[in-house]
Amino acid sequence: MDGLPFLKMQGAGNDFVVLDGRARPVFFSGAQARWIADRRLGVGCDQIIVIELDAAGADAFMRIFNADGSEAGACGNATRCVAALLAEETGARLVVIRTVAGLLPCEILGPGLVEVDMGAPGLEWGDVPLSAAMDTLHVKLAMGPVEDPAACSMGNPHATFFVDDLAHLPVESIGPVLEKARIFPDRANIGFAQVEGRESIRLRVWERGAGLTLACGSGACAALVNAHRRGLAARRAVVVLDGGELLITWRDDGHVLMRGPAVTAFAGTLPDLG
Repeated sequence: MDGLPFLKMQGAGNDFVVLDGRARPVFFSGAQARWIADRRLGVGCDQIIVIELDAAGADAFMRIFNADGSEAGACGNATRCVAALLAEETGARLVVIRTVAGLLPCEILGPGLVEVDMGAPGLEWGDVPLSAAMDTLHVKLAMGPVEDPAACSMGNPHATFFVDDLAHLPVESIGPVLEKARIFPDRANIGFAQVEGRESIRLRVWERGAGLTLACGSGACAALVNAHRRGLAARRAVVVLDGGELLITWRDDGHVLMRGPAVTAFAGTLPDLG
């Protein structure tokens, strides 16, 4: 069998190896996923995305694998990238993608610009999930210079710490410990947010299974939701990440919209994963 074609795509610096499994199934082991994601030995990416046919009527099913080989439930930046690909194939302006977390409607707003409806956040402790019943606005968790995060689910678990000086925060050292804190039975994405105004949030995210990334779309949604719940931000704000900006809107009907770029960097071929 010939090699497996892929596209390298990115949204605000959050980068993906995108594989098309619609014509033939795509399977790989955890070790193979880690090799693909390795930035020295493989292609290099934050997540591996597999596009599949959807029997229930969506335009496609999207499967998401983290750099460590674990499977994720949602990835907003990848959703925009896949929506842009599908729209390029069909010319459609509206695309619906299904993930294990549910349906994600997308609208193509222009070349390389996509808005995705990430659905309503899960705000109860069991939605996140947390290991015990508590107020998700004030989670009992602290480490070093950070404490008192707010938590929610955006199809995957998120905790957002609000800080005054993000630039000097040791994210690389505290992020991996907080990700695996006992209070998160499924681990969690850990956001560190500096609210710069009612409509501007600076954010860095330690992603579950991927580490510190240039952008995390679901993390940006969680940051806006948690900031608004705390009274720190409006329902619409620009979230500034290391790799770019995302416009997040928490509509009155509860749905969270994320607008941002979707870019194809290059195409290539993987060796047969057999």
